Amino acid sequence: MGKIYEIYGSDAHAMTVALMEAARVADRIPKGGSVALKPNLVIAGRPEDGATTHAGVLSGAISYLQSHGFDKISVIEGSWVGDDTGRAFRVAGYDKVCREYNVPYFDLKHDKTRTVKTAARPMEICCRALDTDFLIDLPVLKGHCQTVMTCALKNCKGCIPDKEKRRFHAEGLHKPIAALGAYLKPQLIIVDSICGDLNFEEGGTPVQTNRMLLGTDAVQMDAYGCKLMGIPLSQVPYITMAEKMGGGSTQIREEDIVRLNEPTDAVGYPAPSGTVASLTRGKVQEKSACSACYASLVRALYLAKRSGIKVTKPIFIGQEWKGQTMEGVGVGACCAGASCPVKGCPPTAEAVLEVLRKNG
Repeated sequence: MGKIYEIYGSDAHAMTVALMEAARVADRIPKGGSVALKPNLVIAGRPEDGATTHAGVLSGAISYLQSHGFDKISVIEGSWVGDDTGRAFRVAGYDKVCREYNVPYFDLKHDKTRTVKTAARPMEICCRALDTDFLIDLPVLKGHCQTVMTCALKNCKGCIPDKEKRRFHAEGLHKPIAALGAYLKPQLIIVDSICGDLNFEEGGTPVQTNRMLLGTDAVQMDAYGCKLMGIPLSQVPYITMAEKMGGGSTQIREEDIVRLNEPTDAVGYPAPSGTVASLTRGKVQEKSACSACYASLVRALYLAKRSGIKVTKPIFIGQEWKGQTMEGVGVGACCAGASCPVKGCPPTAEAVLEVLRKNG
């Protein structure tokens, strides 16, 4: 448990520098040590859509570090299964930032891994995340179709190979997410909450809240994120699981919050909409679905509802349906045995929508 620094505004670069100066981050990093910046590039999406970390957060962090004499800086990330990290890197504008500041970027989908013993089980983690002297986690505070919310702990999931990501989903996500976060323990977390999408991890319905946060305890940061979004901790089990595994503390005292300014153009977080639950309730039979596949389905159901498309057939999704035959819509390669399959691993929301339009 530590201090949480909070700032309001819309200039991601300036806000990031201000947060790091206030927290005296340079004093926390070993002299001459290497620093890895781990943003959220889950998909190839614009930060303005509420899914990915703003490029200004990256440039602000690099600018601060370089101005304090740190030159062993890298950017590391691995997008979700089925997406291209390099494309996400370019769409988010990170290529320009890295060129401007002469900082290398590494796609963790191609990184070497090492098996470590976490509180849950042995787990493969990418070496660049393990071997850096100082890991800075740069998540977006947003909603998630399977875990309700995602922030600091779940952002660590980009530091594992795709086969581990699939295994996480087969295990129900919460326990392995907690174990990963408790093992990695990023030394610094800077949360981009300028316009996170409070419904969908992949963005599309952003909410402008014009706020950023900085802290040193990923569990505490996620607990505070839940508080801001009005979500009980009981709805996001991996947070308290990580606490029990030694990953941090969920305790937040008023004196722990250091506000650098007062909000001028910020807006509050609306109450949870229940959008995902209402879209999937009674329709979807999910068994160990990967986030990319499930997100495409939820987005397609959202678009179908907006377009007046009625969905009457059952929908199957998830790794545990592999090799089975089902009567209804099957989403993705694992559900190819359905009578109305949607091809792809993962399929796009447009592909799912098209099958729902024809057969739903």
